[in-house]
Parts: sequence; structure tokens; C-alpha cells
Amino acid sequence: MRTVLQQLITLNRPVALARIVDATGAGPREPGTAMVVTAAGEVFGSLSGGCIESAVVESARQVLATGHAMSDRFGYADGDGLEVGLTCGGEIEVFVERVDSDRLSVLETVRQQIGAGNPVALVTTLDAAAEWKLVRPGDSEQWRGVDKDARALLAAGRSGVVGAQECETAQTPRPRVFVQTFGVPARMILAGANDFVRALARTGRQLGYRVTVVDARETFATTARFPAAHEVVVDWPHRYLEAERAAGRIDERTVVCVLTHDTKFDVPALAAALSMGDIAFVGALGSRRTHAERTERLRTAGVTDSQLSQLKSPLGLDLNARTPDETAISIAAQILAERGRASARPLDQLDGPIHR
Repeated sequence: MRTVLQQLITLNRPVALARIVDATGAGPREPGTAMVVTAAGEVFGSLSGGCIESAVVESARQVLATGHAMSDRFGYADGDGLEVGLTCGGEIEVFVERVDSDRLSVLETVRQQIGAGNPVALVTTLDAAAEWKLVRPGDSEQWRGVDKDARALLAAGRSGVVGAQECETAQTPRPRVFVQTFGVPARMILAGANDFVRALARTGRQLGYRVTVVDARETFATTARFPAAHEVVVDWPHRYLEAERAAGRIDERTVVCVLTHDTKFDVPALAAALSMGDIAFVGALGSRRTHAERTERLRTAGVTDSQLSQLKSPLGLDLNARTPDETAISIAAQILAERGRASARPLDQLDGPIHR
């Protein structure tokens, strides 16, 4: 939506805003991708590179005429057939709503917050009314029962749908809403270039992290081997972490996982990460014996006991994980539990609401 924000503000007349709010599989764009359609048929932006735009334009005309928002869902369509859809095999949901001048103040606030580098989220109810609500970090206001979920997505720098039907109760009905975040996503930095890193890069990206893989071995650290990573860096992990910290690109949301299984890589990398103090999560893969030996090396390297207490190792929850993909789920589950200050216990062994 960033790409069409200026048009939404400067057109100064009723337009239709179409956004991808949900995507599964090999979709062409991520949630939040937007397109603007005017009453005259002008189109700004793109949702799929041409696969579904004509159908969305027709929906936009209907929304402009009625003022009622609507959703369209597009799945796979044979490139040689007549059905409108995606040839990539994915599925997306597009929400189309009318934007009038009464929403300019909200859009102006979003633009100002982006310009100032402040994270903000635009929450939209996915119904005919398409109500809007702005959410900022630190907000405590209750809104339609989705405020906590919206703030959690904002903290993660991730856009998505919350308030699913199965979470509703008669006492506290929650609308289905789309939370579009504007801000820098939280980072996940993975040290190493092996199968465990490849699997965790995929999982981390699905969770909304901006994933970086870093390894000093040029032969192994390639984009072809780690297609899910947003970037693959050839450098010593500790040197990369120190440079990113100095540049201000590591913050209190950053996750660092060292998966190298090589002392000359993992000890300097962990020492660098643990010295930063205020990052969200530092973990290292390895057995209990490996962890004990590595701990002594870290102490020798000058890491204090207080800093060592922040290290999650052996890394992951007890899921009896064996494969790289299973291990990635185990690690991601621990990261989520730490981020949400959750117990990581089975829900059927806990009392109270399942969403806190």
C-alpha cells in the first residue's frame, strides 16, 4: 500500500482501494499489496502482474457505485482457460473498498508516521462497512476485541488477518480484520549455511521476519541454496553482527540463531550477539555436551554469566524433532513463546483464554 499511498491522498476524489489481505501458496504478491482504481478507470499499482487485475477493476466499479466493500478470492487458473485466476498455483483474497475524502486524515497520519520512521498499523474490518482504526506501539485502547492481535502483528512488522471466526464467542464477538503494518519488519539473522538454516529461513519468513543468512564460506552461502532468505551475506557472522549493530540495523526485536556447529564461527558470533544485551533472542543449536564446551569457550572469550543467561541452548522446544524442518518448527515455537512471554505448555493443560 505504500506504493499507492500518495495517489490515495492526492487524487482527492472517491476511489476504490483493492488490497491483498490473505495469501497462501505461491502467490505473486504479499498481503498489503495494493491497487487503486478511479471512477474513470485509471489504475495505479498492481496486485498480480496482470493475472487478476481485470476482474478486480470490475469489482472496484461495483464498490464505487454502491459504497459497499467486498472480497474476491482467486485461486489457480489454467493459463489456456477462460477462468480468471492465478497461474502460479497460489490463492489470494482481495478486499476492495471505497475511499472517500473523510479518510484523508487517517491516510495523512499514516504518511507522517512512515516519514518519521514510526511503526503504525491500519486495521480494516473485512465487511461491507470497512471500518478503519490506526494502531501504534504502546496503545492500550480496546477496539472490537482485536487490539492485542493487531499490536502483536505491528510488533513483528507483519501484515495479516486476525479475528478469525473460530475465535468468536457470543459475549465477545470479534470481527475479521486485516492488519496492515507500516514499519521495518523484525529481523532474524541465521549464522551458518546448512540444511537447518535453510529450513529455519523458510519458517522465519512465514512468521514475518526479515531473514538474513550469513556465513563466511562463499561456496555455501548462496541465494540458490537459501531461496527463502531475504538476503544471503558472505562474511564472518560476528563481523557482520557488529557492523549491523553499528549501523543501527539491529534492535530489541532482532532474533539471532547460530547454527554453524563450528567453534571458530559460533563462539565469536555468540559473543558478539550476547554483548548487545537488548536484542530479543539469541540461540545456538547443539547437544548438551556441545553447549557445555561452548559455554566454557565463551567465558574464556570474556562473556559474563549474566550474558550467558540470555543464551537459549540447546535451542528449541522438546518436540523430539529429528529432521531440519522439524527442528525449525521446534526453534520457531521457542522464539514465539519467548516473544509472547508464553508458557509453551499444551493448551489443554492450561486454564483461561487461549489468546491472551
